[in-house]
Amino acid sequence: MTSDRDGGPDDGLARRRDREVATGTAVDDLFAGPEPGAAEDTEEPGEPSPPPPKSTRRNTLEWVAVVGGAVIIAVIVRTFIFQTFWIPTPSMSPTLVRNDRVLVNKLSYKMHDIHRGDVVVFERPPTEPDSTVKDLIKRVIGLPGERVSVVQGKVKINGRALVEPYTHDLLSVYQQGCGSGDVTGIDTEKGLKIPNGRIFVMGDNRVNSSDSRCFGPIDKKLVVGRAFFIMWPPSKMGGL
Repeated sequence: MTSDRDGGPDDGLARRRDREVATGTAVDDLFAGPEPGAAEDTEEPGEPSPPPPKSTRRNTLEWVAVVGGAVIIAVIVRTFIFQTFWIPTPSMSPTLVRNDRVLVNKLSYKMHDIHRGDVVVFERPPTEPDSTVKDLIKRVIGLPGERVSVVQGKVKINGRALVEPYTHDLLSVYQQGCGSGDVTGIDTEKGLKIPNGRIFVMGDNRVNSSDSRCFGPIDKKLVVGRAFFIMWPPSKMGGL
């Protein structure tokens, strides 16, 4: 037996529909997907497009600019700042030997005076015979106003013996007649007075070097710069 309050399946369905009408929401709508045929919004954020390739002409112009700039910088550096020099003779042995390469600072003597002991590169003196070697390298021994003498195998400056460890005990001798320079008095105790604006240079190899003992003191204007670094060979690489 059933109660009058208990309705059949149709009554329950009718009551549910009545509630849906009252609320304005259908149960089926809670689980409804997109309508058939409707496209879902699946668009992803767009990725940036790659830049267009450079033209061959543009690449060529850029390379020309880079290479040209590098050449200009190299020329400026070589002309005004640093330059490498090759050692063609043994006159600076054992400090520098044939085929060594040194780096020369061309600005050194724009900023300070020439010092005794400096290794300098200078243009061949005009009194020297022409040669394929246009630049020479020697060590500064005497400065303007000083008196230099070479007696008894020793170099003296203003009458005092000069300490020269770079000669490795080789005797310094006056090679009379080895050049056309005026070196009057160099073989005396009084010595040769170095004129203003000039310096007296000698090779470390005192028994095999044509230097100021032959061509006399050189004009400071001939000095190209100071050799300060041995670049080659790698076994000798380092400061002078």
